[in-house]
Amino acid sequence: MDASTAEFYETHADELVKTYNALSFRQVHKAWQRFWPDKNCQGLFALDIGAGSGRDAKWLAERGAQVVAVEPTKALKTFGEFNTRELAVNWISDTLPGFTEVTGLGMRFDLILASAVWTHIAPSERSRAFRKMANLLKSGGHLIISLRHGKFNDSRVGYPVSVEELEKLSRHHGLVLKKATDKTCDELGRSQVSWQTVVLSKPKDGSDNLATIRHVILNDSKSATYKLALLRTLLRIADAHPGCVLDRSDGKVAIPAGLVALYWARQFMRLCNIGGLHQHPMTNARLGFIKKGWHALTQCNLGPDDLMVGAILNEEEAEILKLAFQDVLKTIKEGPVTFTYRGDRAQPLFAVERCIYRGQGAVLLDNEYFASYGNFTLEESLWDCLRVYHSWIEPLVTQEWVREMRRYKCNQEQELRTENPVTLGDYYEHLKWVDAKHDTSAIRDKMVSLHQAGYPLKSVWSGQSMTPQSAHVDHCLPFAHWPNNDRWNLLPATARENTSKSDKLPNSKRLSQSRSRVLEWWEAAFAEDGERNQFFAQAQLSLASLPSGCREFESVYEALGLQTAGLKSRLLLREW
Repeated sequence: MDASTAEFYETHADELVKTYNALSFRQVHKAWQRFWPDKNCQGLFALDIGAGSGRDAKWLAERGAQVVAVEPTKALKTFGEFNTRELAVNWISDTLPGFTEVTGLGMRFDLILASAVWTHIAPSERSRAFRKMANLLKSGGHLIISLRHGKFNDSRVGYPVSVEELEKLSRHHGLVLKKATDKTCDELGRSQVSWQTVVLSKPKDGSDNLATIRHVILNDSKSATYKLALLRTLLRIADAHPGCVLDRSDGKVAIPAGLVALYWARQFMRLCNIGGLHQHPMTNARLGFIKKGWHALTQCNLGPDDLMVGAILNEEEAEILKLAFQDVLKTIKEGPVTFTYRGDRAQPLFAVERCIYRGQGAVLLDNEYFASYGNFTLEESLWDCLRVYHSWIEPLVTQEWVREMRRYKCNQEQELRTENPVTLGDYYEHLKWVDAKHDTSAIRDKMVSLHQAGYPLKSVWSGQSMTPQSAHVDHCLPFAHWPNNDRWNLLPATARENTSKSDKLPNSKRLSQSRSRVLEWWEAAFAEDGERNQFFAQAQLSLASLPSGCREFESVYEALGLQTAGLKSRLLLREW
């Protein structure tokens, strides 16, 4: 959408809302009524592009759909948010063909509605825009595009549209044309305007990424556990830190190399340093990254739970971590990156561009720090696959890793020893990402200190008064399904609420009603600069829709709502 069109929508929002709302969803979209979602369509995920006043998003949500409404015009978005308050509608500002924010959510949709949008997209940008929409569509889902014929008599810019163009694009991107209506008169009586509706569907997932990943897990030759370690590292980052993406262009995604090094180090610390489990047939002494920096980490008592996103390291610790990261990234580049490919070595799945970190002094482990080590690049479709199908792939990687470790003679000998033999459970225990003992201690300590200072501790869900002794710490997004101990995800609740909520997601209405209490808790709990820096560093990496450099709790709460919708979409979780 060009600048003059965007300005028109911004300055004429009031009258446009009246125009949009003068017509009902049924009037505007009767042409594709056969494809409307059923009543009580809980579990259906819809994307409303150019959502305007929220009329269509509201209709879909009232039928039970979970809706992501996209509206780049600030004034219209404000109207839409008010119109859909307390419904399962999450609003986001984004535009085609880029669609960076929407793509970053990692969601797939059963229904995508692009009503009166296509005419504003320049012909040179339409192929890219269509590809973005096609990639966001679930198998069996429908893409609905309404075509506006006729020039605008104001400052808006529109380009010619046709069914033939969409049919050609659909063939190129694997969609099937289900219906194309004849031109119909404008419902508002404008003689120069007519409309057509095109319904497209996605019959199957044509991607071979799952097959490629399965081959790496089960069939690729492995001289150590490196390939599995890298794949599991990327799975963890794609699932837990979608906000880390540095660049998404030309079909590639670039993430911080330092973040890859961090999660590589954390899992090998648990396996090698804590569990004593060998990751090479000839013992851990043969691992390429276990050198001076690695040994120094152990000597200064830095463990895997100390190396978390948002941690602050002093100058000595930062220098040690730099040495360890350099060795880790060298091993990753020379090992699994070089020898993991599709077909032959001319088609590598990954690439690493390393930089030498030259910072000095204490450091905050945030995205800027991780990016200072360079970029790790992979195909955009592979990244999306890792994120969308994480819950399917990760258990298979873990299972194969355990099987690989048990093949090594040095581990078999540990299973057979008479004192403290290694058990099958030990292998799985040391492959856990987070030590449960450290889940909520920092937040519990914060509740105690605030209470002692006179802060009225309340449940964020109900406002009920509590003491630190009676309060529970609730993972807003359930740890059982999405292991995340970031500060923003840990909230004070009553014992009854925490038990009732269990492993469920808070629904849209509950999130809306609890907004002010959550924001009040964040303001109080993270008032100090160091704690606030850690809070936003963690949120930046975990919440894909959060603007870069964000320092506003309100924005984090908006991003939390979108993350909730994304988890519901990918994991089909129950709501509370």
